[in-house]
Amino acid sequence: MSTDFPDLPPLKDVIREHGLLAKKSLGQNFLMNPSVTDYIAGSAGDLTKGTVVEVGPGPGGLTRSLLRAGANNLVALEKDERCVNALHQLSLAFPNRLTVLEQDALTFDYSSLGDSPVIIVANLPYNVATTLLIGWLKLIADKALPIQSMTLMFQREVGQRITASPGSKSYGRLSVLCQWLCDTYSVCELPPSAFTPPPKVHSTVVGFKPLAEPRFNTTLKSLETVTAAAFGQRRKMLRQSLKKLDVELETLLAEAQIAGTRRPEELSIQEFGQLASTYESLAV
Repeated sequence: MSTDFPDLPPLKDVIREHGLLAKKSLGQNFLMNPSVTDYIAGSAGDLTKGTVVEVGPGPGGLTRSLLRAGANNLVALEKDERCVNALHQLSLAFPNRLTVLEQDALTFDYSSLGDSPVIIVANLPYNVATTLLIGWLKLIADKALPIQSMTLMFQREVGQRITASPGSKSYGRLSVLCQWLCDTYSVCELPPSAFTPPPKVHSTVVGFKPLAEPRFNTTLKSLETVTAAAFGQRRKMLRQSLKKLDVELETLLAEAQIAGTRRPEELSIQEFGQLASTYESLAV
């Protein structure tokens, strides 16, 4: 952890000075407790190498912790002009380590980050968290961005779906998509009181370690299509829920060696891979 850290005004003073009342439309819930943000930053691994990306830094609580943890090239993406202005003092204090960009993370050109390993650490706005995650998974699948790890905050139920195992109530489409490409694990859970203002839900920080290669050979598009159909009617047998796919169902199930009487939550990650790759070959 870096010991060369300048004196900075308390976050509550930064919020007051810049009128940073959290906007519900932007999904803003600020993390103010430095012990919490330090823990999250510390769980993200070695931040001294590569590019660390933070989405929605707000007044900069987690940003400060990432810098304290040794981030040497931290890029903060913030679409709220008020927060960009509030982070200006932090940028001045770390001119060679922190870059604040007034950008929407949903439309940001991640290729502009260069070829160095990318570490994403963020208290994600819950209203766009899953959309952002799917976008990053696509970059991993396409090998379009060298993402080394991701440490991301989600609503607790979403975090549970990401890390769920087959057979559990939380196991679903997001479990398969994430675990196809990454090892996933829960870092910590946070109550509403950890945030300002407190959200109505509990939160979970989830860690992602992208695999050197996906667990099976298919495309994200095919896997999304198959899992959307299967879990769209998760209580039904596959021979019913997969009817909406534009292929001959009996052929799909036979070639994938999956019994149509099974339900989607019973299938392993690998078996969904068999379905997706078979679907891909039949849909050509």
